Amino acid sequence: MDTSNLTGKTVLVTGAGSGIGRETALAFARRGADLVVCDINETVSERTAEDVRALGRKAASQVVNVADEAGMRAFADSVHAEVEAVDVLVNNAGVGLGAAFLDTTLDDWDWILGINLRGVVHGCHFFVPKMVARGRGGHVVNVASAAGYLASETLSAYSTTKFAVVGLSEALRDELAPRGIGVTAICPGIINTSITSGARLRGKAALPGAREQVVEFYRRRNYGPERVAEKILKAVSRNSALAPVSPEAWVMYFLKRLSPRLTAWLNRRIAERFERQLEARRTP
Repeated sequence: MDTSNLTGKTVLVTGAGSGIGRETALAFARRGADLVVCDINETVSERTAEDVRALGRKAASQVVNVADEAGMRAFADSVHAEVEAVDVLVNNAGVGLGAAFLDTTLDDWDWILGINLRGVVHGCHFFVPKMVARGRGGHVVNVASAAGYLASETLSAYSTTKFAVVGLSEALRDELAPRGIGVTAICPGIINTSITSGARLRGKAALPGAREQVVEFYRRRNYGPERVAEKILKAVSRNSALAPVSPEAWVMYFLKRLSPRLTAWLNRRIAERFERQLEARRTP
């Protein structure tokens, strides 16, 4: 899909109130697209819509929990009452969970699977069939993670959801290619957004000072969500299957394929270093 001029196109972005979702909505609007945005938080969702309108584009905003099947069905019905089908679907809404498997509760699993995986499934289920029926192509963007191809002990459930999003994207890409609809799994990496401050933490990840250390690391890394948005536009224009974004996401991508053993060793060393740093902060 040519993304240089998206005038007349409709783009839908979930989790558009902040971070990657917000910047992606604005990036598409700057290319001429009209937007449909949703978020679980009404205030930030409407703020994004207002900023899209300030760019001269149309924007509709709704409060939606992507994990809620009935809510997503009603959302889709309202969108399709206005447009035959969206041209680009961006399943972005997601949450973080820092926890090893033994520290993850079943409630945690229900929560993160509902948003990170079923949210993507719901987006595809309720919007892709209309894209197919219209017969004019389109593109689906599923925001996964570098944790979708490189798992770690403290991201057990999170990695599970993101691996699943990558797998779903690959299967859906094969199915929709003959219909002229592209599918891309975006794998951002370490991006300075609010996901670290809002993530659930369990076990070692919940030790005093752990959240603050991670938030500060992401802040100092300062790789902003607007750069992910630009990568999404490029991935759509190139019809990329998988799109790592930040430099470390690319390093992890190639390292995992070239040397899984070295990758596992590095993962352990990084985890051990993190624990030593936490211990040092707790020691007077």
